[in-house]
Amino acid sequence: MTKTDLTLSGAPSRRAVLGALGAGAAVLAAPRLARAQEGTLVVSNWGGDWNERTIRFVEAPLVESRGIKIVRDLGMEPERKAKLIAEKRLKRGTIDVIHINEGDSVELNAQEVLSDIDFSKVPNYADVVPALKSKPFFVPWLYSGVSIIYNKDKVPNPPKSYEELWDKKWAGRIGLTNQLYFNYIMMAGLIKGGNVTNTEQGKERLVQLKELTQPRIYAAHQQLGAGLVNGEVDIAVNYKARGLQWANDGAPLAIQYPSEGAIAVMFGAALPKRAPSPDLAYIYFNAMLDRKAMAGLAGASFYAPANAKADLTDELRAKVDFTAAQAAALKFPDYAHVAKNTAEWLEWWNKNIAR
Repeated sequence: MTKTDLTLSGAPSRRAVLGALGAGAAVLAAPRLARAQEGTLVVSNWGGDWNERTIRFVEAPLVESRGIKIVRDLGMEPERKAKLIAEKRLKRGTIDVIHINEGDSVELNAQEVLSDIDFSKVPNYADVVPALKSKPFFVPWLYSGVSIIYNKDKVPNPPKSYEELWDKKWAGRIGLTNQLYFNYIMMAGLIKGGNVTNTEQGKERLVQLKELTQPRIYAAHQQLGAGLVNGEVDIAVNYKARGLQWANDGAPLAIQYPSEGAIAVMFGAALPKRAPSPDLAYIYFNAMLDRKAMAGLAGASFYAPANAKADLTDELRAKVDFTAAQAAALKFPDYAHVAKNTAEWLEWWNKNIAR
């Protein structure tokens, strides 16, 4: 403070007091702004290339660049879900954001461990494909559909529907994976004019498929992809995105959208009720749906972006997304029905199909 800012008695002048108050307000505002931008965010996610893409396109450029420190809690979904459920007894949990698929979000919500999301705090949510906005506790992110993937060098006339897989001419040529057992039950229930909850008939039809074609069963997606590449099988039933990934690696594969409508699969994130930093979680959710980030993820993973206005080239959008007719025909599973039956279905699958 200069001499001119003092009265003759040595007390601060009115101008000095007002200036000091203004400076003080600025100082107080700065920490509040910093706290909104900085802090620690714990993100539960899958590892591997899924996590690497999340870091590359979302976390590093759009979250960590704001001074937010991300602690990554990586693992497969059973362990990560179990941890979240165990923390429901705590006053304060350890996870701020959990990456899950839509089905797991329904299961966790039934366990009362997820909060409904205030989407007004996620501006980019306004651009999400309307059909994906079905859960108040789930942020849609990437999606695909269970399609028919085939070796175009060996299968010049591929099945154009799920139902056409039930044909002896495909004996020994079809590959399935244990990871999609409930999708296959729904697929079999969907044919002949059925629906995704027609699962008792679906199980009966899967037994028929096994008798007709003796499909090769693989433990996981990666093994199924390898089976396609090395010629063990010529046809696989899996996510469109997986087929595009394998084709991008050089395999002579093509995708057939089933005429019944593909069973949809969707990945995203949720907010745990005991999240220690929910304000930072909202910053993260909005970053997930960023137009540029979504375009980068689509190009790297071949999943379709939930943000309808993602900055995709026309060529990339035609490859990873669905036409208007295909999108309208997507079959979204009834995950409440799945949650009630999945344990029994898995036991049935292991006894009747996988062995």
